[in-house]
Amino acid sequence: MFADDTQLQNSATPSEYAQMTTSLQSCIADVELWMSTNKLRLNCDKTEAIRFTKSSLSSSLSLPPSITLGSSTIEFSDSVRDLGIFLDSDLSMKHHVMKVCQSAYIELKRIGSIRPYLTEDATKTLVSSYILSRLDYGNSVLIGCPQSVIHPLQRVQNSAARLVCKAPRSQSCSPLLKKLHWLPVELRIQYKCYCICYKIISGSAPSYLSDLFTLYTPSRSLRSSVDTRIFRLSSFSRKQHGQRAFSHSAAVAWNSLPYSIRHCQTFCSFKSNLKTHFFTQYFD
Repeated sequence: MFADDTQLQNSATPSEYAQMTTSLQSCIADVELWMSTNKLRLNCDKTEAIRFTKSSLSSSLSLPPSITLGSSTIEFSDSVRDLGIFLDSDLSMKHHVMKVCQSAYIELKRIGSIRPYLTEDATKTLVSSYILSRLDYGNSVLIGCPQSVIHPLQRVQNSAARLVCKAPRSQSCSPLLKKLHWLPVELRIQYKCYCICYKIISGSAPSYLSDLFTLYTPSRSLRSSVDTRIFRLSSFSRKQHGQRAFSHSAAVAWNSLPYSIRHCQTFCSFKSNLKTHFFTQYFD
């Protein structure tokens, strides 16, 4: 439940789909009845529905294209927006990346129109506020995505770096990113996920994130007993979407970090050492 929205979600195997749909529609009817009792009205025009499944599975099972909401029929959408993140029906995140790139290029054009009157520091500040903030918002959902999905975001960052440094389009962007002290997009995604993992292990993350992980505990006393590793759910590794699940991909990434970084005493020192590690790894 959000401030003025309610989200219902459920999951089922193909054989249980009909039962799940019936249960979900019954839940919607209860919500509608409660709202009617309390002098409220359910707005069907603003209600969206999406079904996450393989396109091949959807066609082979002939799944219905809509769901009933009271007297209205809600068609399943190909993508929906949830807290600023666009989710595709196949969870490819391509639609989200496209929307981020569209809004970022609009801002780049606006900043570019006044670039002759700005200093490099002022341009860097504007780009950080209007471009990089868009690339970083919710970017942890992109962990595990293929390069073909992430590359358009990297092109946006490359254009932003050339704009700040007044570099020609033919200029290689790695020296520019190093000069500006910007991590490339793929490492910015990993950086966000590592920071979330550190907060989970240190106990400062909310419970809905902490419940996704189990800390590794050896069966007998070993030198690694003091090592903070995250237990990886091996059942996820057999499925493509499962490998991209945060509880799987973040655990794999965290366990691959050097021991000295995983055991930093404070969050500030962790972020500093992690960024230094990434810069050394990528640029040097």
